[in-house]
Amino acid sequence: MIFIIAAATAVWRGDILKAGLDPQVPFQTYTPPPAPDYAQASSWALREARTPGSGVAAVFFIHSTTYDGGRNWNGPIDDAAADAYLRRVVIPNYAGPFERAGAISIPRYRQASLYTRLTLRTDARDARAFAYGDVAAAFEAWLARHPSGPIVLAGVEQGGDLLDRLVRTRIAPDAALRRRLVAAYEIDTLVAVDQMSPNVPPCASRAQTGCVVGWSQVGEGDDGAAERRLRRALVWNARGRLVDLDGRKTLCVNPVSGAADEQPVPARRHLGAANATGLEWGVRPAFLDRLVATQCRGGVLRHTMPDSEAFKEVGDWADRRKARQYNLFYADVEADVQDRLNAWKAANPAA
Repeated sequence: MIFIIAAATAVWRGDILKAGLDPQVPFQTYTPPPAPDYAQASSWALREARTPGSGVAAVFFIHSTTYDGGRNWNGPIDDAAADAYLRRVVIPNYAGPFERAGAISIPRYRQASLYTRLTLRTDARDARAFAYGDVAAAFEAWLARHPSGPIVLAGVEQGGDLLDRLVRTRIAPDAALRRRLVAAYEIDTLVAVDQMSPNVPPCASRAQTGCVVGWSQVGEGDDGAAERRLRRALVWNARGRLVDLDGRKTLCVNPVSGAADEQPVPARRHLGAANATGLEWGVRPAFLDRLVATQCRGGVLRHTMPDSEAFKEVGDWADRRKARQYNLFYADVEADVQDRLNAWKAANPAA
């Protein structure tokens, strides 16, 4: 009996743990946590954070899922465990590449829980759509502090999803904001190309500004992971609803080349992967360069994996389903934003 129980637990462990994150209440009758007040510093993980020698851009960064779930569809902004993961993993690995561009602001928001990324239920879609309301409000508060000058937008995983909607509904229709946009970085995010606005297109080269750099990454040879990711992907439609991808073409701009094409990029062009987990804000990590070969293929970024313990999946079951605890393209994104910011300044010398 003990052997049977142990075997069943091993086989269905993921389902058991996932079930434990289910709020067990319909979203329609759910009472979310109190809304953030973006006039208060406590509603920002970082607000106008600068490092010495940083550039002239204002950076708005939307963080990925850090709240596991359980009682809530959408996490409170003061959840201690979620905030610890944000500061230990997400900020150093994913906001870090933008610190040289300028002042970085990261809003706390009532993020949809990790559980909402593990199910296709309508409740989960509603929770993810609800989170967008906070992000939109944070963006307007941030924009009021930055009425002019170049802007850089970035988001990873769930944050990239929300950024995709923000770009299409807020940036694309506004000519003044489009002129200020250096680029939008939708990191490890699946985006339906046919839903993108021609006003903010995929980036074709690192000299282009006012465009989107976005990709979803899987290891080279892991066709099963690529197929599952595309099959289960949800994307925003024109009415602000999350719908099935349903086989549509997805965005892939290679972060090493900065181009939306399917040309293989050899490892010698890779500028550097980093595991920045645990580093304090403003501390640059050590890079391992010329390690990762990449290619956009079938709407997904295929990449080789460095043979290093620094880039192994660690943490518990929930942590391994969040954004990776390292950034294979840290130095590449850092260089990309610098190139585009320089191109923007050259085109706007009076700004």
